[in-house]
Amino acid sequence: MEKTEMLNAIIHHCTGGNKAQFANILGVTPQTISSWLKRNTFDIELIFAKCEYLNPAWLLSSGKGAMLKESSSLQGDLVQVRSVCSSPETSIDSTLDKPEAIPFAEAARNGLHPIPLVTRKAAAGFGNGDFSIEEADVKEYYVIPKFKYCHVDFMIEVSGLSMYPHFNPGDVIACSILRSTQFLQWNKCHVIATREQGILVKRLMPGEDKKHLRAVSDNKEYPPFDIPVDEITGIAVVVGHVGLE
Repeated sequence: MEKTEMLNAIIHHCTGGNKAQFANILGVTPQTISSWLKRNTFDIELIFAKCEYLNPAWLLSSGKGAMLKESSSLQGDLVQVRSVCSSPETSIDSTLDKPEAIPFAEAARNGLHPIPLVTRKAAAGFGNGDFSIEEADVKEYYVIPKFKYCHVDFMIEVSGLSMYPHFNPGDVIACSILRSTQFLQWNKCHVIATREQGILVKRLMPGEDKKHLRAVSDNKEYPPFDIPVDEITGIAVVVGHVGLE
């Protein structure tokens, strides 16, 4: 499917074909929409960020499959928990048909600890002196049995499409803060807090010199780039993730 066809389908679904109204939803000018249609292109990241009901696979595969996500709720869908914390060679995959909440008191008796789901702003500051997370920046606490034997400091939601298909936008990733660069795991997913670019979720590889690290996306549309080490305020390794099937 041509990008023009895809864009027209999105506009029709969102606003019944009103391009000016759709431009207002995206926060761009109507001329921008006209330019996209003329050049057979559009800003995938912007449209997905503003139209969260769109299926990312449809956007990235030139319109193959369903345009819209299936309506979902935790009670009706399958929740997949993937944990990779046992060792670099070990992974655990499980699908839970009916996820059930575990009371915190019962969780504590079983050695489970509530994990904070934090804002991206909070994660951006996890590289401070004591690696603390402010209570005000915690969205919610969750108990996840699969992470019982993992060291998880916080969880954060994935945004954007740079790590698709490994992570979908909206997936929740569990992170363990690294207090020393000797614990970096090359080619593993990390959350990197930077001064200029904010929070990044990337695979890390050695840079061309000791002053840089190479950030690599799973989505091949995003080229690798080097991050100056002195721009990094903190790094956490991703030890697992939770997403809806």
